[in-house]
Amino acid sequence: MFGFDSTQAKRRQGPRGSFDLWLLVALIGLVSVGVVMVTSSSIAVADSQHLGPFYFLRKHLVFLSLGLIAASMAMRTELKLFEKYAFHLMLLAFVLLLAVFVPHLGMRLNGARRWLNLLVTTFQPVEAVKLILVVYIASYLVRHRESVETRFLGLFKPVMVAGVIVLLLLAQPDFGSATLVIAVTIAMVWLGGARPIFLFVMGLPLMPLLYIAATGESYRMKRLTTFMDPWKDPFNDGFQLTQSLMAIGRGEWTGVGLGSSVLKLSYLPEAHTDFIFAVIGEELGLAGVVLVIGLFGLAVGRGLYLGLKGVEIGQRFAGYVAFGISLMLAMQAIVSVGVNLGALPTKGLTLPLISYGGSSMVLTCAMAGVLLRATFEINRALDARQMTTRMPAAVAAADAGVAAKPREAVVA
Repeated sequence: MFGFDSTQAKRRQGPRGSFDLWLLVALIGLVSVGVVMVTSSSIAVADSQHLGPFYFLRKHLVFLSLGLIAASMAMRTELKLFEKYAFHLMLLAFVLLLAVFVPHLGMRLNGARRWLNLLVTTFQPVEAVKLILVVYIASYLVRHRESVETRFLGLFKPVMVAGVIVLLLLAQPDFGSATLVIAVTIAMVWLGGARPIFLFVMGLPLMPLLYIAATGESYRMKRLTTFMDPWKDPFNDGFQLTQSLMAIGRGEWTGVGLGSSVLKLSYLPEAHTDFIFAVIGEELGLAGVVLVIGLFGLAVGRGLYLGLKGVEIGQRFAGYVAFGISLMLAMQAIVSVGVNLGALPTKGLTLPLISYGGSSMVLTCAMAGVLLRATFEINRALDARQMTTRMPAAVAAADAGVAAKPREAVVA
């Protein structure tokens, strides 16, 4: 009787999901490394601008707090709500990208119109667009699964949407984010079952456009050629990369010590944002570099693994969302690390969850919250499947125990 009651209680309670522990540990580790390294790398920058040594740290903690609130809200929101309003969110994404061209609302900084002036702060719309794009493509892959897998035209709509986003980003201009959008879109559609030949044929006409976009402006062409040999012009076009390479080289195995970087003292540009990985390499050495890359590998690996599990058990939207966000984090991290190491041309992409940044930090935390929510729903579905498998055996055993009790009494 006791076994029967326990089974009934589990049935009434229903499946209980759980957030993936290893993913959570990796994300917390990246955020913690970010707080320490932003503190170390930004003190000299703040002092040089007469802002006080901890100016950027205070702002970073404010943005991080807002990001944690956004992540907490995302973790408590059912993914079916994102799926329901995916189309409306995509319309919002287009509005945000167009808003940067509105006079007085859009801001021009360093020759680019990528920010919105919100009076009390600035906001970079592309950070929100990255998450919205993942949600929209995941929703499309669920709704048009057969068409995506079997028809060439089934790929047209998501690729067209991504293409419009890319055009708007190139108009700002933001070539780095545009490349990221293309890569994530292709990867998600491929993971959704699209045939590689369809992707190749559809992407073929885009190759000349990407070439023109990459070489059409003189500064972009300089970036493409400079990273191949930055020492040819180390005090002009190759200055950022040579300083980054010297910082990483000084770190050797264990680094020069936390806070002891020399290159961050007004030598390395954007030491607390785009080139924070170089400061990590200098102060923490190869050990710090391996730690950071390992944390990204753990986070992305768990996200992709659980995304695959989600697709296998029928939680396709959660699975595709986990795929997309994991790929977005992975590719942005790869580009940022590649730029710091001189393996890729210089791009204005921060290191996710580590670099100083306002809208980047808040929206990346929100993205991490959605990823954790996806793992929660996938684990909940896995728990439900296990309960369904075990329940008949448990009920049968309980019924057998109840039927056996009268016989035991007679024998007694």
